[in-house]
Amino acid sequence: MKNRLKVLRAERDWTQADLADKLEVSRQTINAIEKGKYDPSLPLAFKVARLFEIPIEAIFEDEIEVEVG
Repeated sequence: MKNRLKVLRAERDWTQADLADKLEVSRQTINAIEKGKYDPSLPLAFKVARLFEIPIEAIFEDEIEVEVG
């Protein structure tokens, strides 16, 4: 899943370890999410959104395209 986690983290001058501490996960988890190798659970995604005070959709982007019509 594409996401803006790395950009949002960098804007706050946080390391992966800083963000991991704030979210109570491992630094490896943050690294995997940033690289798109791991999709966060829904509770973790909500926690990320609350931490950055923006909607989940502003952080995570679904890669599935939906055709309409």
